[in-house]
Amino acid sequence: MAHYFSERPGTASRPGSVDLVLPDLHLRLETDSGVFSPERVDLGTRILLETVPPPPGEGDLLDLGCGYGPIALTMASRAPRATVWAVDVNRRAVELTARNARAAGLDRVRPVHADELPDGVTFRAIWSNPAIRIGKQALHDMLTRWLSRLAPGGVAYLVVQKHLGSDSLQRWLGEQGWQASREASRAAYRILKVER
Repeated sequence: MAHYFSERPGTASRPGSVDLVLPDLHLRLETDSGVFSPERVDLGTRILLETVPPPPGEGDLLDLGCGYGPIALTMASRAPRATVWAVDVNRRAVELTARNARAAGLDRVRPVHADELPDGVTFRAIWSNPAIRIGKQALHDMLTRWLSRLAPGGVAYLVVQKHLGSDSLQRWLGEQGWQASREASRAAYRILKVER
């Protein structure tokens, strides 16, 4: 079975589009089968984008698990002088994010495969709707890898469904030495704020 967290989804391409409508922007985004939530902007993603404070205006920002790009493009729209790295293991998703960024004229979005992001880049902010369904250990490994690249004073915001383990994830982050707090809660989703 093909998953949206496969590097090369085996499902046949079925191009589509969705509208991301937020109080401060409206984007039409290309989607395709084999990526996360291709029929609509996922509710968790929408809650994240409607809830978190604006990203830092400059520096390097990260959308971890970019899918077709709604988070990365929102970050880039809200912080036009920042560089937004959009990473995913799914190459179809990375290409969709690249096309959507070009179509929106957001030339500071840098879509890359998760293993191709340059070493040494650290992030002032990380926004993510993480791939909870990859399994607990893989999720913990992924978060350990990317949260360690937060710059001093950097902040990560993660959206996680309550019934998919947001509270246990918050506890685990604390046990790993991160300061993890609940920033918001809405419609069975939690926004976790993670700091050093």
